[in-house]
Amino acid sequence: MKLVIASDIHGSAHWCQQLMQAIEREAPDNVLLLGDLLYHGPRNPLPEGHDAARTAQMLNSIASKVIAVRGNCEAEVDQMVLDFPCMADYVELFDDQQRIFATHGHIFGPDNVPALPAGSALLYGHFHEQRDQVVDGIRFVNPGSVALPKDGKHGYAVYNSGMFELCTFEG
Repeated sequence: MKLVIASDIHGSAHWCQQLMQAIEREAPDNVLLLGDLLYHGPRNPLPEGHDAARTAQMLNSIASKVIAVRGNCEAEVDQMVLDFPCMADYVELFDDQQRIFATHGHIFGPDNVPALPAGSALLYGHFHEQRDQVVDGIRFVNPGSVALPKDGKHGYAVYNSGMFELCTFEG
């Protein structure tokens, strides 16, 4: 199973276009979106190229590949314009390699870990910084923020047959 994992697009059509190009290059089985897709929220600045309608259009063009969870900036109006479900607090995926618990990070995350067996992975966004670390047998992976990174890396992650890789659009 190959996944492109992204979070915190915040309605930036500019950075969503970069993500779409990465998805085309990577040719994943599915695209896992960890929330905060269309709205920037009251605490964030407007991201470069903010255009929520265009961002929704781009994401809808790959709706059959998208698995998404709700971020803290999602609202019912977002679900009305997206062609894939985006209001679940988490989703669990299983492959031959491991169990993957995917969430936005504002409910579950490194500070509130659900009951997971050792060898599982918890994927989360929300903090806008790329991370990949193992704590008590659980791998914690944050793909960073597509549009508003706090660590300066506009990024995403790739999961392929049990391996995670943090990627940036800058190379």
